[in-house]
Amino acid sequence: MNKAVFLDRDGVINPLVYNLMTGAYESPHMPEDFSLYPYVERALRRLKNAGFLNIVVSNQPSFAKGKTSLENIQKIEKILSDFSKEHGELIDAAYYCYHHPNGIVPAYTGNCSCRKPGTLFLQQAVKQFSLNASKCWLIGDRDSDVLCGSNFGCRTIKIDHLHAEKSRENVKADYHAANLEEAVNQIIKGD
Repeated sequence: MNKAVFLDRDGVINPLVYNLMTGAYESPHMPEDFSLYPYVERALRRLKNAGFLNIVVSNQPSFAKGKTSLENIQKIEKILSDFSKEHGELIDAAYYCYHHPNGIVPAYTGNCSCRKPGTLFLQQAVKQFSLNASKCWLIGDRDSDVLCGSNFGCRTIKIDHLHAEKSRENVKADYHAANLEEAVNQIIKGD
């Protein structure tokens, strides 16, 4: 059985972007707003070298909420995919949920099984990659990420950055880290 690290994207792999319309830090809505933290390549490579698969699992409801186009969201996904390929396939798979319960685009509005804290994408990854959930980790910056990992049965690390404070309440992660690089140190130490 294989082991994997499930990675939330926004706030873990890339910085959140300030949205003037909402007055909050959110996922990037335009390709030109997307950037990676400077340590991402090194962190993902360390996980690969330690025998982990790197799997992105991300809620991307901005199209459902009418904040950007689906094309923009997919262009951002392609930037990350191209980065992975250019650096030796650092990301093994990426799963994106475009739904939101309170969306305004009818086809993408409502409850679904793929939106974290739902575990559908993690279950699909188990089948696709023959994963052992107890050997997997999930890194995220929101309660929904931690709940997803806990419900699935893997260990969890919550990234404690200021811009996700409103999305964190009483859900306890197994570990806390300031950023992805610190989280990777914990995983390699605790594996």
